[in-house]
Amino acid sequence: MFVTQVISTIARCSVDPGELTPEQAHRAMQVHLNCSVDVCRVRRRARRTLVESRRMVLDERATP
Repeated sequence: MFVTQVISTIARCSVDPGELTPEQAHRAMQVHLNCSVDVCRVRRRARRTLVESRRMVLDERATP
């Protein structure tokens, strides 16, 4: 996947980017640093990807 495709896929908070690699998820988390997972679909998907790949461990307070 080209870099421009990844960036356009993760650019808008309101659009679910679909499956992300852990590397793409990490970048998405950086791009959407100030977003909330409650509102931003990109950050929510990225967080799920990182948790599933065991690259992120959630505090029990963040678990739904």
